[in-house]
Amino acid sequence: MLDPALCRQARLARDARFDGRFVTAVLTTGIYCRPICPATPPREANVRYYPNALAAAEAGFRPCLRCRPDSAPDSPAWRGTATTLERALRLIDEGALESGSLGALCARLGIGERYLRRLFQEGLGVSPKAYAQHRQCLFAKQLLHQTRLPIAQVAHASGFRSLRRFNDAFQARIGLAPRELRRRAGDAEEALTLTLAYRPPYAWHALRDFLAGRAIEGLEWGDATHYGRTLAWGEARGHFTAEHRPERHAFRVRLVLDDLSVLAPVMRRIRRLLDLDADSAGIEARLREAAPRLPLVEGLRLPGTWGPFEAGVRAILGQQVSIVAARRLVTALVATLGEPAGDGRRHFPTPEAVATSDLAFLGMPDSRRATLRRFAACYAGGEAGDEPLAWTSLKGIGPWTARYAALRGTGHPDIWLEGDAGVRRALPRLDGADPAAAAPWRSYLTLQLWHHDPRSQAHDR
Repeated sequence: MLDPALCRQARLARDARFDGRFVTAVLTTGIYCRPICPATPPREANVRYYPNALAAAEAGFRPCLRCRPDSAPDSPAWRGTATTLERALRLIDEGALESGSLGALCARLGIGERYLRRLFQEGLGVSPKAYAQHRQCLFAKQLLHQTRLPIAQVAHASGFRSLRRFNDAFQARIGLAPRELRRRAGDAEEALTLTLAYRPPYAWHALRDFLAGRAIEGLEWGDATHYGRTLAWGEARGHFTAEHRPERHAFRVRLVLDDLSVLAPVMRRIRRLLDLDADSAGIEARLREAAPRLPLVEGLRLPGTWGPFEAGVRAILGQQVSIVAARRLVTALVATLGEPAGDGRRHFPTPEAVATSDLAFLGMPDSRRATLRRFAACYAGGEAGDEPLAWTSLKGIGPWTARYAALRGTGHPDIWLEGDAGVRRALPRLDGADPAAAAPWRSYLTLQLWHHDPRSQAHDR
């Protein structure tokens, strides 16, 4: 439930810490805005508060053209609380209903269509397809504002199979025709340069240093203000470079992609990799309650990898070795098995490439090579799946490896690495506090302890 007094205070102060946690709908104009909207604040009697853009749209309001709610970070409430609903939302965000049917989605979830519809009605008040279409339209609106892509390409990149269907859905959801919105978007930038917002605080220096310490030559690059890497999504290939813009509480992302039909899930994956949707203020308030004597670094974000498979490979290669040694092994793997991406860059190896290699070029025990090949073969065959916590049934993958892969490969917020050497060394910082009290944000507690461990750079994390 939203607190109207708190919402009023946040919108009047244009407090960026609340961006994406709620939207303000204005009765006199019929639009909804972000808390940071630069327009003159309306009278309190003329506003209604909603937990997210979808709720405001279902109530009949359209998005503001000045503050662009389509560019706001997602709210934690958007993901729901039920595990099945959260997984369904993630799969839809990755395009499950753009490339497949509702029945196929339910088969992946292991539930019936009626039960899924009930979850969505209870959690979000809409059907799965309505949720998916709303997300598609908001993403299209962002592309119309921020790029010069032709409208037909915007429709394709947003997951619509026909221009007519796109125009009809956009008009119904946004309240404007795409061409009308494009005429108003006078500040559009070059194609495939998008701004991705976050809620402050954001400890960019900590995330940058973590990623830089594990960066693989040819796969990743960066400097004081940038992070970039190659990427693959299905058959699509590309690369991106994200520039931190702290004055805007955002990253400016330049993206090269050879198939625009996967643009939406790729951008959402970039958001997850940089942990842009975390509510740092709310998470840290919980951590302070759970461990009041632990000094917190404000704005720590989970350092992601491109996906679960890459995270699993990095975790296996990092078992009981230093960061330097693990980095050397991953670099050799990418250089030997990675697909060339041009300009001296490479993509991370596919599961098939790893599974069919003898991995003799990797200087590590035969048992670990066997574990890596076994994991890659299971992943390629669909047996491992994208839920790392289930990988412990595979020989050679223990709880630490699975949990580490879940933290970095899926952005799981509640991973506690109790057996981790760095966590054990930093445990006295908790002064007897129970880590379980930090749920559902124990991944961030783990990250805080790593940050406070003076030897954390001596071992892989």
